[in-house]
Amino acid sequence: MSDAIKHECGIALLRLKKPLEFYKKKYGTSFYGINKMYLLMEKQHNRGQDGAGFASIKFDMNPGQRYISRVRSNQQQPIQDIFAQINERLNSVLEKNPERKDDVQWQKENMPYVGELFLGHVRYGTFGKNSLESVHPFLRQNNWKHKNLIVAGNFNLTNSDKIMQELIELGQHPKENTDTVTVMEKIGHFLDDETEKIYRKCKKKGINKIDASAIISEKLKVHKVLKRASKNWDGGYAMAGLIGHGDAFVLRDPAGIRPAFFYEDDEIVVVASERPVIQTVFNVDIDKVHELERGHALIVKRNGDTSVKPVLEQLPKKACSFERIYFSRGSDADIYQERKNLGKNVFPQILKSINNDIKNSVFSFIPNTAETSFFGMFEAAEDFLNQQKTKILLEGNHNLSAKKVTEILSIRARMEKIAVKDVKLRTFIADDNSRDDLVAHVYDVTYGVVKPTDNLVIIDDSIVRGTTLKKSIIKILDRLNPKKIVVVSSAPQIRYPDCYGIDMAKIGDFIAFKAAIELLKETNQHKIIDDVYKKCINQKELEDTEIQNFVKEIYTPFTDVEVSNKIVQMLKTKSIKSDIEVIYQTVENLHKACPNHLGDWYFTGNYPTAGGNRVVNSAFINFYEGVSRRAY
Repeated sequence: MSDAIKHECGIALLRLKKPLEFYKKKYGTSFYGINKMYLLMEKQHNRGQDGAGFASIKFDMNPGQRYISRVRSNQQQPIQDIFAQINERLNSVLEKNPERKDDVQWQKENMPYVGELFLGHVRYGTFGKNSLESVHPFLRQNNWKHKNLIVAGNFNLTNSDKIMQELIELGQHPKENTDTVTVMEKIGHFLDDETEKIYRKCKKKGINKIDASAIISEKLKVHKVLKRASKNWDGGYAMAGLIGHGDAFVLRDPAGIRPAFFYEDDEIVVVASERPVIQTVFNVDIDKVHELERGHALIVKRNGDTSVKPVLEQLPKKACSFERIYFSRGSDADIYQERKNLGKNVFPQILKSINNDIKNSVFSFIPNTAETSFFGMFEAAEDFLNQQKTKILLEGNHNLSAKKVTEILSIRARMEKIAVKDVKLRTFIADDNSRDDLVAHVYDVTYGVVKPTDNLVIIDDSIVRGTTLKKSIIKILDRLNPKKIVVVSSAPQIRYPDCYGIDMAKIGDFIAFKAAIELLKETNQHKIIDDVYKKCINQKELEDTEIQNFVKEIYTPFTDVEVSNKIVQMLKTKSIKSDIEVIYQTVENLHKACPNHLGDWYFTGNYPTAGGNRVVNSAFINFYEGVSRRAY
């Protein structure tokens, strides 16, 4: 994605089911869990750059001994930073006590982070500041083991203000108004309540507090806590949590918007946001890694029993298609094929744009994350050429010379590495007056492979704001003097804000929206803009379930092609000599490529939860009133 956009967050949860001595004997270290957590988090680095956090819980510790450890970082390389801190702590203890290097029980009792239950998080902030206090996991502390709660999630709620009000009505006074704190306090409230209920039953039976602790651990119904806490949540989430006595859970939203996968054997239970991460770190087959069902929670009890329980009534499955287009690792078997199909599916539009002239066309991609869809596009070009060759050979006369046949068979589509990002320039900070000139050089190009008679076809994952295209990419591609530059997006036009975890909250930033607004003004249909604003304002006091997405009316008068053509006008400056065309994937072909991930609200405005319609209306109101702020 050439436009910078913040990712979704990633979670990693690991439960060791055997005593630590087992891992020491089998794998040579009592730090097995810590090492695996490093890999689980590092291999989800693509999901987070702003911060990372790690927490662990030790089982069977005596009163007064620390059993919860947590470390967080918002440094430039946060994952490396937190594990450097962990290693420094562990090594410093071992250096002072070298005789204890093989004493697992001593290490557990005297070294931080050495435990049986772990939770990790990589963050790309989409809500609030990127301060250390905003980095997951969040910790809710209490002297009762059962009331200690650690929470981390890949999520965003559309109605965190409403949930905050519910907490206040329950008598709480949350320290922050962020969705993470709100979620943690909501779960914490019902965790306290369930714990107290079990304790009161024990008390009636004459069981003392010490003996009641084990009973609470056994009897606590985590799915019941989650059901009560999440009753009114609206959003997309994969919410992970650890309870002080050793229970753990991961809850997925009812529409399956945010991803979660898990694997279990007799040694471990592991959860991650991406399937290939688990496959790689634990060397397991793809069919052994399962997707957590939407609206369900994976629950791992203190005694090691694992279950998947329904928590929320399921909505129609609308798993995020952007996961497939861009965010998730392309090494997943299904995602790799889906991204190739995205390139193949958009190829007929490319062919029309270049008038079937593959011979005089150069195909490439930008940035590197678009490489897989490029492979699909290029394969489609090769397939087209093979059909043409077959037709020529079958319909031609039978006196073709060997030289001519060889000449026909040797015709190939031309694939070149055209643009390369200069990371040093990308990260360089300059004053505003000189920034545009520097941005124009963020990418470098390969000279000498494009002729003035060539079409230059460049595929990108998606086009969000168009800023990098206008200020950098098109300018540098134009230096190659092609006849025509065709910019292809493997995703459809992004028209509506996301509110479930991707940082696309301001509708006025989207180039497709800007193009539609300009078209309305040019065609004397400005009244539609005013009417949509009035309709959005009139819905402000309605319940979320009653709100409609009237912002769709902004696009109704125009075809996708008309919007794309207007985008070209907005991208092409006076200095650009080449003809420009922008081609977007159709929503229909997106669904064909990703049939099991039909969440497409950023393209269609069809939000999977009621809160989405309120968010898009709020985003439009902000745009109309000239207010630059998030809509949720």
